[in-house]
Formats: sequence, C-alpha cells, structure tokens
Amino acid sequence: MHRAVSILARGLLWIGALLLLLVLAAWLALRASLPEVEGEATLAGLSGRVLVERDAEGVPVIRGANRLDVARASGYVHAQERFFQMDLTRRSAAGELSALVGAKALDADRRVRIHRFRSLARQVFENSDASDRALLEAYAEGVNAGLGALSARPVEYLLLRREPEPWTPEDSLLVTYAMWITLQLNALPVELQHERLHAALPDVVYRLVARSESPWDAPLDNSILPEVPLPSADEYDLRTLDPVLFEEDSPPTNPLRLTWLAADDPEAMLGSNNWALAGSRTASGHALVANDMHLGLSLPNTWYRARLVAEQENLDVTGVTLPGTPLVVAGSNGRVAWGFTNSYGDFQDLVRLDLEPGSEARYLTPDGVEALQRITEVIEVADGEAVEFPIEHSRWGPVVGRDAEGRPLVHAWTAHRPEALNLELWRMESAQDLEQAIGHAAGSGMPAQNALIGDASGRIAWVITGKLPRRADYDPLLPSSWAEPGSGWTGWVEPAEQPRIVDPPDGRAWTANSRVVGGDLYATVGNGGYAHGARGMQIRDGLGGLQGAKPRAFLPIHLDDRAVYLTGWQQLLLETLDRLGPEVAAAHAFVSGWSGRAAPDDIGYRIVRSFERTVTDRSFAMLTVEARRRWPEFGWRPPARFTDVAWRLIEERPPHLLDPRFADWDAWLDDAARSTLVELQETCGTLDTCTWGKVSSSPIRHPLSAAVPGLGLLFDMTWIELPGDWSMPRVQSQRFGASERFAVEPGREVEGYFHMPGGQAGHPLSPYYGAGHLAWVEGTPSPFLPGPTEYQLTLSPAP
Repeated sequence: MHRAVSILARGLLWIGALLLLLVLAAWLALRASLPEVEGEATLAGLSGRVLVERDAEGVPVIRGANRLDVARASGYVHAQERFFQMDLTRRSAAGELSALVGAKALDADRRVRIHRFRSLARQVFENSDASDRALLEAYAEGVNAGLGALSARPVEYLLLRREPEPWTPEDSLLVTYAMWITLQLNALPVELQHERLHAALPDVVYRLVARSESPWDAPLDNSILPEVPLPSADEYDLRTLDPVLFEEDSPPTNPLRLTWLAADDPEAMLGSNNWALAGSRTASGHALVANDMHLGLSLPNTWYRARLVAEQENLDVTGVTLPGTPLVVAGSNGRVAWGFTNSYGDFQDLVRLDLEPGSEARYLTPDGVEALQRITEVIEVADGEAVEFPIEHSRWGPVVGRDAEGRPLVHAWTAHRPEALNLELWRMESAQDLEQAIGHAAGSGMPAQNALIGDASGRIAWVITGKLPRRADYDPLLPSSWAEPGSGWTGWVEPAEQPRIVDPPDGRAWTANSRVVGGDLYATVGNGGYAHGARGMQIRDGLGGLQGAKPRAFLPIHLDDRAVYLTGWQQLLLETLDRLGPEVAAAHAFVSGWSGRAAPDDIGYRIVRSFERTVTDRSFAMLTVEARRRWPEFGWRPPARFTDVAWRLIEERPPHLLDPRFADWDAWLDDAARSTLVELQETCGTLDTCTWGKVSSSPIRHPLSAAVPGLGLLFDMTWIELPGDWSMPRVQSQRFGASERFAVEPGREVEGYFHMPGGQAGHPLSPYYGAGHLAWVEGTPSPFLPGPTEYQLTLSPAP
C-alpha cells in the first residue's frame, strides 16, 4: 500500500514538473517575440544611425537624418510591436483573411474581394511617383527587417500555427483601403435601401424617411435646409392599407432590431469629432486644435503614437501613425496641427445597367455595347480547399445586386479609381503654414474626411480631403443609368475647388460627422448618411464661451456626456408614464431622477434612451411597412437622423400616419413605453439593476481572444463601465469609442494632451500593453509629446 502511494506521489510530481516545464516553455516562447527596446541593431538600407527613444509608456521618438531613414525605422518598430495587427488589416482589405484563420472568414473575404483592392493597390504603387515609391519601399524593408529580428514570430502566429508573410509596398496601400472600407463601405446598404424605399413608397414618404434634414444641424456656415413636409392624408394614409401588414409586426417593440444600442453592430455608430479655435480666442495666439476619431475598439488600438524627427529636413512631427503605413495621420509639426472626422458625404453611387436586349452579359455605355467582365477570384483557405469566387465587373465597378425590376446594379465608388489614392497626406507633415496644409489636404488621395487645420500664426480652416466626383445632372441618392454620353461621373473636383472654409469670422470651427455646409458646397460634398446634428451642436455651443483658451479648456468638451438631445424625450416619457399610473411607479421615479447624462450608473437614462429607440424604430416600421413587407429579408435600418422624423410625428400626431392598430397616438406611446419596460426587465431581471453602463461598455478585446478559450485573461482589457452615447461628444458603445483624443497648439506641443485606449504594444507581456489606458478611461490629461527617454534602441546601417 505504502509503495503504491509512493509511486502515485512520484507520478504526480513528475506530472507537475512536466506541466511546470510546459508553462515555462510557453512563457519563454511568448517572451521571445517581445520587441527590442534598447541596445543596438543593424538595419540594412539606412544612410546613417537612427535612434528609437521610448518613454515610460513606450511612445517612441524616432530620430534619423532624413525621412526615408525614419520611414525605414518606423517600419522596423511597427513590425516588432504590431505586425499581427498590420497583417489582419492588409488581409481584411484584400479579402485574404481565410488564408490565415480558415473558412470562418470566408464571408468577410467575399464581402471585400469583390472590390479587388489587392489589384488596385498594385496598380497605384506602380503609378506612384518615385519619391512615394521610395518611401513605401523603405518602410516595407524596415517592416521585414523588424519582423526578422524578433527571436520568435509574434505570439498570434504561434497560436494559429502559421508563419507571417513578408510585407510589400503595396500592403501599405491596402491598409489605406482598409480604412476606406471602415469609413465608407457601410454607405452601400444605405444606397440600396434608398432604391428599395423609392420603389415601394410614394415619393412624399420616401423623401420624409430617407432625406429629412435635422433641425439640430450646426453647420459652419449657419445654413438651413428646407424641411421635408409630412405627407397629407390625401398623399398617404396608413389607415387604407391592409391591416395584415401591421399584424405581422406584432409584438411591435423594436421590430427591426436596428438600434445604436446593438452590441454586435459598431458600424451603426457615428462618433468622430474635431474642432479648433483661432488665435484670437486662445491665450497664446496660436491656433488650438482638438480631435477624437471614433472607431471600433480592439486590442491593440488602431493607432500607434510616435514622434518622427528627420534632422536634415528640419522635420519634427508628433501624432498618431497607422501601423502598416509610414505616415503621421493626425498631429502637429510645430507649425501646423490637424485632425480628421469622417465626412459622410456621398462618394459612391449605384449605376443601373441597361442590358442589351436579349442579353444578360452585355450592357450599354456612352461608347457602345460592352460585355461584363467575368472574373474568378481564388480565396485561399487555411487547412482547407481554396474557394472560387466569381465576380461580374463593369467599366464603372462590380455588380452588387439587382434593382426592384431585376436590372443589375453596379457599385461606383471613389475607392475603385486608382487615381483616388495617393500619398499627398505625407506632405502634411512638413507644411509650414495654413495655406500649405490646405493644399496638401485638398490634394490628398484618401477616404474623404473633414480636416480641421490650425497653424502657429493663429489661423484655422476646414477642408474636405480626398477625391470628389463631378456628377452629371442626376439624383445621386438613387440608381441611374450612365449609358448616355455626359452621364455619370464626369471627372474630379479640382483641389483648388475642394470645399473649404478658411478663417471663420468668429474664430471657431467644428465637425462631428454631420452636415458642415449648405448651398453649392453641400451639393459638391453630397449626403451619404450624415450623423445627427446634436453632437455637433453641443461642441459648437461649448466653444462659444471660450476666450483666452488653453489646451485643457477642450477637455470638458471631449468628455461631455450631457444628454441635451434626449431632454425632450425624457419629458415625453414622463408624460406617458403619468398616464400609465401606479403600475410604472418605479420606472417613473428612475426617469424623473435621471442625471441628464449618459452616466454608467444611471437607470433613468437607459430607460429614456430605450424609449427613444423604441419610438424611433416603430415610427420607421410604420412608414416603411410596404417596403419591408415587399423585401422582408433586406437589412432595414432607420437613418441616423430619423429620430427627428419620429419626434415630428409625436409633435404633430397625424392620424393617417399612425399604426391603425391603435386608437390614437397616446395609446401608441403607452404601448411603446410598456414594451420598453418589459424588454428592459426581461434583459436585466429587475429594473433597479438596469444601468446604462451595462450596455454602453464591455471589455476591449484582442481579435483572437473570442476564438481561444481563456486567452482573454492575457490579452483583453478589464471591463470598465464608461459614460457616453451617440448624441453627445463623448460617444461610446460596447465596441466603439474614441480611438484617440488630443488637443494641441502648433509650436506649443508641450502644453497639449493626449489619450488612447489600450497601449502602444501589441504583445500582452510588454510593459506598454495597456500603458495609458486608464488615462483614456478617466479622462486624465496626459502629455501630447513623448516623455523622458527610458529605453534607447540604436539602429545602424548594415556594414
């Protein structure tokens, strides 16, 4: 017996020792892929020594003789810190994720492979000028050198049992196309929805649903667009429709499930902000620029902070770089500061193909009949068979569907044109003043953005970046034929004519994804699905009282979570709950006692917010019932600004636009309130635990943590409930938020502040993984410039 116990004990000790060795081996393998942060390394191609000086949070100053050396060293640093992220980004744009992670990515690959961005990137690189090619080549060589210098491949490849593929110059262009996809491809369903709505509804209803302007807009030029009237009973009367159409919506609570609260749909959120004050309003006389680009949140963060110094070229620029590219995207160079928000103008159209009679493969063009190009893309699949993916392609773009009459629809998009992408943004780094910066922004080939720029002399400006199409006389929000000479896109808006407002008379400027201008400038930019105007209005009003401002005066605007827009909805809900009486006393108490902010612990805010969404979604469901019944499988989504249409319906209460199942609008609102409360109670268990923070926040996760059990313990950020929502400057949802925040005066960068979720590192064992995250959460100002050097890596030319 004693001998058996002894043998068992020894066996357990051996097993324990083996497990310990396995854990130690795994730990050592993980540590082997940590980047070099100090010492010396060689980097072939350098003209001289480059210093990489990291501060306590891992933010580097990359200091070299010239910009090509700095680009080469930037590639080296990016690869060591963020290569897996870079790889995912290029693959997501090329439709090549399946080759890395397997068949589960096939749908994502098919979604983008139709755009053939790999081929476009190759073409753009070949047509670029020599200086741009040299920059991309230097960066790519630095990336491959940095990857090769790691003692082990990045940890993600160990987990996937894959080898990383080398970086190419065209991959950096694919990273830019990935941003195009993120920022603009979600407008394609909007264009398709316009077509469906227009085909199924009377024009007066279509225009109300799809084209209503927001009274909350706060454009820079103070323009006001005409309000789309509600249809009269003679024009449209829901009471005349078959009641069965509405019965299929029962129960009608949030029948579309297409809300800004959707945890699985960060694309439904719009949230970036930028603003600026002229020197006449600042203490220093320098312009003051702020930016918080909102994107989907994951680990590592979208951006990588850096200060780039090219001593022979007198270049010193600090800001955020995009791993996979050699550029500072937003920041300050001592003379000029700049930041971006997504424009949401109209940069894509649906083209209705006129087929040759009797043919499904030949279509009419201004130059005669052409055949659709049939292309078969091959999608490689890890651990599986390659998949063929057929594409039909016209001279204007790929075929993406059919209209209501079955005619092919082609997607015409600026991103499909090789001349729409260039590296002009690179020149922004060396702009000497506002005029130079405007010229670089206006001539840049990138996804169209609202650029706000300020310079050290105190001047500020707004300008649209990216190529804008010149359109013939047609409605760009609906499919049209481009078969006639002079139809469709007739060229590009010249950079000198790019929409802009320079030196606004009151010394302030702001953008927030909503309409910026009216008149001819609005016609040039178009409307691709603007955000609601409430956020921009709060920023405008916050700037109004600032005089003699310093950078930290902008922090309260960055962190503003006041629910100004929802104040009217709170009063409406209180009136509705009053009618419902004692049965909703608890809800009434929470709503009447709300904080007026999107605060994590606020139950009343969540109830008001859910009620506003229920009313908005139901209103959309009522007005679009004929279209939705005709195409029930279509992914219907109320436009971001449709909440104002719902409010108008509540204010005017037209009986002919009411769901005929209800006697009057009070009954409809009562039912919406009851249903909202029932849904919240079913979700939360009890209403007194239904706080806002439970739906506005979640852990920020690494892409692999959901796929590998237990990996989140090592890779993910801890769940912290955060304030914010869609209608205020501090936009926040479960997987969406500020990807950075900064405020800076060019020439006085030392006084600026900066926030970023996550941290610099992509490796979970790095001390920089998560460094700075808490400042982003709490809104504590941290320096814009990198701090004192803690580690120095010297990169020297190969002998």
